[in-house]
Amino acid sequence: MKYLPNILSAARLVLAPYIFWLVWRREYGAVLIWFLLSGITDGVDGWIARRWRAQSRLGAMLDPIGDKLLLSGSFLVLALDGAMEWWLAALVLGRDAVILLVAAGVLLFSKKKAEFPPSWWGKSSTVAQICYIVALVGHLGGFLPVILPEIGKWCVLAFLAISSVDYARQARRM
Repeated sequence: MKYLPNILSAARLVLAPYIFWLVWRREYGAVLIWFLLSGITDGVDGWIARRWRAQSRLGAMLDPIGDKLLLSGSFLVLALDGAMEWWLAALVLGRDAVILLVAAGVLLFSKKKAEFPPSWWGKSSTVAQICYIVALVGHLGGFLPVILPEIGKWCVLAFLAISSVDYARQARRM
């Protein structure tokens, strides 16, 4: 049980390119299944790690990397395919790039050890992005009505804005 959270996070990393390939081929039924499974493992790995005290430095790195790879890649492939508006993908990817650049700057130029614990708003933004991708792919596959991805898009934007302000506030403190 000790290694299960890391295995689940690593599985998301390994599964991501396959999901991107399925999206590109517009096999939305399969994408929906694999993406839902990946999204669920995102919550389950953290719960298992906390419940059985199986947190590790490796897991603390693998989990956010797995999230960002899966979500950023999905937004990129869906935008390249024309299934999603470019401006939405650009905002999501741009915010993530800014966060990574700020974190790299803090790590390079800070004299004290910096840690970047996930914020509640950042986690909420991730959940909103997962739900949006599920709703969009579900709609593209003919399983869900168009209103769900429309609502999801605006939820992604709202949480993106709020989490960006929260991260900027945290960065100022560093």
